[in-house]
Amino acid sequence: MAARSLQCVIVSPERALFDEPADFVVVPMFDGELGVLPGRAPLIGRLGFGELRVKLGATVRRFFVDGGFVQIRNNVVTVLTSRAMKAEEIKPEAAQHALTEAQAGQRKATGPEAQEKQLRAQEKARAQLRVAEHAGAPTPGGDHA
Repeated sequence: MAARSLQCVIVSPERALFDEPADFVVVPMFDGELGVLPGRAPLIGRLGFGELRVKLGATVRRFFVDGGFVQIRNNVVTVLTSRAMKAEEIKPEAAQHALTEAQAGQRKATGPEAQEKQLRAQEKARAQLRVAEHAGAPTPGGDHA
């Protein structure tokens, strides 16, 4: 008989951020999102950066993760990431500042590697802003009237 819930564990070098049951988990893979339901076949995959969502009943918890790996085994979703933040911990002003800095850096960047690095920094900052916005935090320049 298949289990009816998952256990989601999110770990970064600084701390174990989350360890709770879930009905459904969505992780940002390097090539798109992966939705995980109970009974999922075992998997190890490479994470990208973006929003990780954990649904239990009507509650959805949101996190920003910055790469790493996910292991799914025996209805346990384990996320090992270099950096993770709860959506409510994201400071939209800081993410907006990082985006502005990356945009300025791209204009000054010489060479394709430097340009690529600045584009990636912009994408990460935008992803953080989206996660914060989904959690209800007002974003700089956003229209939450």
